[in-house]
Amino acid sequence: MFRMERLRFGTAGIPLSTPKRSTINGIIQVRNLGLDAMELEFVRGVNLKPELAKKVKYVARKHDVVLTAHAPYYINLNAKEKAKVEASKRRIIESAERLHQAGGWSVVFHAGYYLKQNPERVYERIKAELKDVVKTLQEGGVEVWVRPEITGKPTQFGSLKELVKLSEELEMVLPTIDFAHCHARNGGKFNTAEEWREVLSFMEDRLGRDALDNMHIHISGINYTSKGERNHLNLQESDMNWEDLMRVLKEFRVKGVVISESPNIEGDALLMKRKYEEIKV
Repeated sequence: MFRMERLRFGTAGIPLSTPKRSTINGIIQVRNLGLDAMELEFVRGVNLKPELAKKVKYVARKHDVVLTAHAPYYINLNAKEKAKVEASKRRIIESAERLHQAGGWSVVFHAGYYLKQNPERVYERIKAELKDVVKTLQEGGVEVWVRPEITGKPTQFGSLKELVKLSEELEMVLPTIDFAHCHARNGGKFNTAEEWREVLSFMEDRLGRDALDNMHIHISGINYTSKGERNHLNLQESDMNWEDLMRVLKEFRVKGVVISESPNIEGDALLMKRKYEEIKV
């Protein structure tokens, strides 16, 4: 897997302003906007054919746009039915394979639900299934980061501690840090520079500098209740202290990809990139 040389900013999917919407035109538009990353949205299925993936790889390399992917939403590695678990694993594997063919770097997914079970048991189950996914990818020569994401509701598996522990115990696995989900999952906490420093320090202490040099980050505004995430918002319409977050990312010299998941995907990606570039540390 290639290593990141800086912090890049991009969109969750094809920019809204893209003329003649397609993956290739989306990559070109990302570059035209002055951004340098794009997340392929496989959220309702892996809709990129292998032949097109090769063309996507060429265009992304030509325009210096790093690609990530979001695997389908229908994933639960802790499902009661074995068939659902196997289908979930196939979706992660297929997403990673197609991203690899497109020259991409990191695939993100929501790992599963607790289903009112003991969290430690759920952790062991998800770890075992994910270990199987990684083994299949390694055997197939698929080199991308496998990224369970911090989830937005306490009923979903995916706290920071769980994901860091998975990353310690499995090869090719690092967390996707969704700062908006972290904020919503914890009832409005994790919205200060001090708390974000704790997150990054915890990752560096447990996983080493490599984790901060290869971060896959999601940021947006978020609407939430005591039960967690409701929906994403534009940054300036939310309570997210995103400007302070940019300062902390610069302070920790984080490298990798920041993906904007706001409704106005490119508007907020550009807002963050410009603010980040202004900051002197």
